[in-house]
Amino acid sequence: MSTPTIPVADTVENAVATPEKEQPYGALGLKSDEYAQIKTILGRRPTSGELAMYSVMWSEHCSYKSSKIYLRRFGEKVTDEMKTRLMVGMGQNAGVVDVGEGWAVTFKVESHNHPSYIEPFQGAATGVGGIVRDIISMGARPVAIMDQLRFGAIDHPDTARVVHGVTSGISFYGNCLGLPNIGGETVFDAVYQGNPLVNALAVGVMRHEDIKLANATGAGNKVVLFGARTGGDGIGGASILASDTFADGGPTKRPAVQVGDPFAEKVLIECCLELYQGELVEAIQDLGAAGISCATSELAANGGSGMRVDLENVLLRDPTLTPEEILMSESQERMMAIVAPEKLEAFLAVVGKWDVETSVLGEVTGDGRLQIFWHGEQIVDVDPSTVAVDGPVYERPVAYPTWIDALREDSASALPRTDDPDTLRRQFLQLVASPNLADTSWITNQYDYYVMGNTALSFPDDAGMIRVDEESGLGFAIATDCNGRFCQLDPYAGAQLALAEAYRNVAVTGAVPTAVTDCLNFGSPENPEVMWQFGQAVDGLADACLELGVPVTGGNVSFYNQTGDTPIFPTPVVGVLGIIDDVARRIPSGWQDAGENIYLLGVTSTELSGSAWAGTIHGHLGGRPPAVDLGQEKRLAELIHAASQQELVSSAHDLSEGGLGQALAEGVMRFGVGARVWLREIMERDGVDAATALFSESTGRVIVSVPREEDVKFRGLCEGRGYPVLRIGVTDPAADGDEAALEVQDVFTLTVSELRGSSQATLPGVFGATVTEPVG
Repeated sequence: MSTPTIPVADTVENAVATPEKEQPYGALGLKSDEYAQIKTILGRRPTSGELAMYSVMWSEHCSYKSSKIYLRRFGEKVTDEMKTRLMVGMGQNAGVVDVGEGWAVTFKVESHNHPSYIEPFQGAATGVGGIVRDIISMGARPVAIMDQLRFGAIDHPDTARVVHGVTSGISFYGNCLGLPNIGGETVFDAVYQGNPLVNALAVGVMRHEDIKLANATGAGNKVVLFGARTGGDGIGGASILASDTFADGGPTKRPAVQVGDPFAEKVLIECCLELYQGELVEAIQDLGAAGISCATSELAANGGSGMRVDLENVLLRDPTLTPEEILMSESQERMMAIVAPEKLEAFLAVVGKWDVETSVLGEVTGDGRLQIFWHGEQIVDVDPSTVAVDGPVYERPVAYPTWIDALREDSASALPRTDDPDTLRRQFLQLVASPNLADTSWITNQYDYYVMGNTALSFPDDAGMIRVDEESGLGFAIATDCNGRFCQLDPYAGAQLALAEAYRNVAVTGAVPTAVTDCLNFGSPENPEVMWQFGQAVDGLADACLELGVPVTGGNVSFYNQTGDTPIFPTPVVGVLGIIDDVARRIPSGWQDAGENIYLLGVTSTELSGSAWAGTIHGHLGGRPPAVDLGQEKRLAELIHAASQQELVSSAHDLSEGGLGQALAEGVMRFGVGARVWLREIMERDGVDAATALFSESTGRVIVSVPREEDVKFRGLCEGRGYPVLRIGVTDPAADGDEAALEVQDVFTLTVSELRGSSQATLPGVFGATVTEPVG
């Protein structure tokens, strides 16, 4: 058997000797001025290895070159009070929040959009794997995942391909890792047809003293790569696939999609936790986007140190890989650790016990240079900060959209509204059955939500909740939200509405909203109108976080989400984390007992622009989104927290998409307990018609059910805090022989089976039968 020939490398010496050599920087995603900048930094042309590193690390996906100047606003709009619980902020693999009793929670959301269109199963699976490794690298045990999905029109012939692939990829990877999937969103809209969004969120838990930062310090410390072998998958994923649009006639970009192995990652999680427990690593970095290029340059830059690496020590799945490909590969399930020499033997014993392949690549130096060698020849000699930190910063042209004023003038208030009971009943059922409001069990039943045994709330409640400490009951709740239709009408207000909804969804569980992560999905940054939308959304979110007192701990920007010249709606997904001192006091979203009073907190205005009613019934998008009063949202959250502490409410459900009508339908369907509701007082107090009372999406509103014996106390609490409250109904027992129903007095009555029949038929009608629990 012949030994494979070693690929010849382009050395630093060769780069100096051949300054005129033409290099394929354009194919690697670099612009000509960026290439010129690299030559200026190095004082020569880059080697092929250096070019590979700069191309991935200076990509939009890794360097945030078009968004950096905007993202600084999150750091500028922060008070000392907001930092009280913030242990690690932006700039590390994930943010960390103090949740009390010596416990910390780390959480982050990231995108894996383009890979999930090309290869939906692996794209979504490796999106989950990548975000989970970010959580491990902070020193935490991953405890939950969530996902935020945007697909094309539900009836488009290509949508089923993407939906089946993405949902099975997420369930395969998450279920194999043994992590509960506790929430998320699913939206269908034609604007995402050629560019679905797959955002993945992961959460981890650790003790305060166990936090790890990705900084390589200490000259002489070893640089160790461990986990899966390096292969040819994912090459150019960050620079070529994630940092460009899908253009007609372009390459398929298929090789840029990574391939995941969740069982390898599960072993990696346990191995890392044992390494942390034995204090055997100084720092750790997951290998995600940009692979070894990213891990080496970021560790060295963050630590203000240097690093020497012998690249031929990397264990390969494919022996034909060139050094440039090894540097760019985004093969999954790999970590890089910095290990003190005296601890190396103990480190190797732990990875050996877990049967995790490991190679010592080199060591930390004190000279501030990242030097990489290939069989003794130097192929990289750079200042790591120029690769990982000081990439290009663009102030892209910004232009107010030419179309937005006409869109905003086309208000939904001009759409016909009716008081006719039969029409209202028909519209109500149309909304309940619409793709974005219908039951999502077809998707969520593929996920395990209770594995690990600490899930306190999950689908279909407003937020997911996990118990952190078995003894005290301490836990956290998390919700993610974004309404792209609102953001298309007004990206500043839309981002604030996304935050307000996620904040409210956490509050209705009884938790205290504490911190934020975000995933900002937008079209091409080279489109000045997209950059206007982006700047507006960042400003809206930063201003709202400041007013609500919740800091942004980290997140992700995903640009180039467009096909041809048509960008997606601005979709700034916002995740809010809240703390609850005892998960036993959690509040579910549906009522479980008959004979309780139903109260509406908040005021209903005629706010139907951008609503589910306007879109579903009239095929309309225009006008201004609902107004958001952040001070009122804060008072509402405090009111619900006080009610939960005194155990005055038995359920709470926020009003958002679909308005009061959808919230009532979900309240009835949750546990099959009926309700008798009247609209008259809402219509009289707020000056609205029946259709608006049912379908308006005004903010700052929640419905709660209150046991009769707590009624006086609950009313007193609302009046004492000056929050608008109105009794609008009662939970209703089914009469003998009758089925439980939702009765909207003088308008219509719908039985639980009619509601569930409408809600549960939509997704299976398109994608096939829903997975049910296995019968014992």
